[in-house]
Amino acid sequence: MYYPSFNIGIEEEYQLIDPESRELLGYVTQSMAQEKIIVREKDPAFDFAQRFNNAVIEAGTPVCVDIRDAREQLLRLRHKILELGVTYGFKVAAAGTHPFSHWDEQAQPMPRYQGIEDYGQMIVRRLLAFGVSIHIGIEDRELAVDVMNTMRYLLPHILCLSTSSPFWGGHNTGLKSYRSVLRDALPRSGIPGQFNSYQEYRSFVDILVRTKSIPDVGRIYYDIVPHHRFPTLVVRLCDMMPDYRDTLAITALIQATVAWMVDLCQRNMSFRLYERTLIGENKWRAVRYGLEGRLIDFGIEEEVPVQNLLQELLTQVQPLVDRFGTHREIDHIQTILKRGSSADQQLAVWKRQCQNNRPPAGVSKEESKRVSKEALYAVVDHIVAQTEESE
Repeated sequence: MYYPSFNIGIEEEYQLIDPESRELLGYVTQSMAQEKIIVREKDPAFDFAQRFNNAVIEAGTPVCVDIRDAREQLLRLRHKILELGVTYGFKVAAAGTHPFSHWDEQAQPMPRYQGIEDYGQMIVRRLLAFGVSIHIGIEDRELAVDVMNTMRYLLPHILCLSTSSPFWGGHNTGLKSYRSVLRDALPRSGIPGQFNSYQEYRSFVDILVRTKSIPDVGRIYYDIVPHHRFPTLVVRLCDMMPDYRDTLAITALIQATVAWMVDLCQRNMSFRLYERTLIGENKWRAVRYGLEGRLIDFGIEEEVPVQNLLQELLTQVQPLVDRFGTHREIDHIQTILKRGSSADQQLAVWKRQCQNNRPPAGVSKEESKRVSKEALYAVVDHIVAQTEESE
């Protein structure tokens, strides 16, 4: 019987922060498609990228055979970027959005979206948001599509754990993952529809190419999809997370869940497949409330606390956790459930700072704005401090 490799690839996007103003100076992107990380400046006036040897830094191949290898690669990359920060005088932040830097000051869109800037216009230009893409090796394309179909149901559950973008443009958005709102405005993004085979998926892509809707398959941005270049299933819906342990925990959960779906397929068993519109209802709940919310259990057609559903998922994938030896990483999910996601932590810092420095009644609007700005500074400092933590 065929078994996929279930190897791991992690692609991350880091923010580069001015240590004084806390403004976003630029960002670093890393891709499995090349052994380099790319540095971009947010504003050409910074001439920022030129300070980094023509904007490229050797990063090594991020394809990992198991979670231990992934941990080593992830920490090595973070250490490298942090060392560059010390050398060049910037801080590094890992979160889904910057709390207050404005998108309309951005010089160019994120690298992966530059090819559709003319087509997407403001939707693409405002996409100053940062995520992590997690690849799991499934070499059989037909099997990858089968797993994609069933995995869609659990994507909102996973998003709740990774939320880290509650602020945008200096405002508390009231959402736990505003990055998801920005990204889902792109064409061919969000929860994918159901495909009955890999050939059906390829036919869908080929129609888009033939009709000049997209230049190539790389312009498909769904939350989960068979990667167009690598023999992997890639999950793209997670916000970038400051705590590397959160990233590894969610990676291990995705790996175990994918393997669970493969086992079900090979035993001619499966989840019931639900319409993307129904799954989209749960994704909205994840975006809005995160771990504090309730998702719909469509099997019983009732609301259930997210934390209960995640505990059920952890129970289901335990045999696969035993197979992969990822107990350390999976155990960290209990920490996330107890302390909250990065979004919950950021909001706690912001609220505490606002309460501690609340101006007395009758003060000027300028003073109130100053207090609000200082609270956002504290959020940036919190994200930076967590990003800098490593073994």
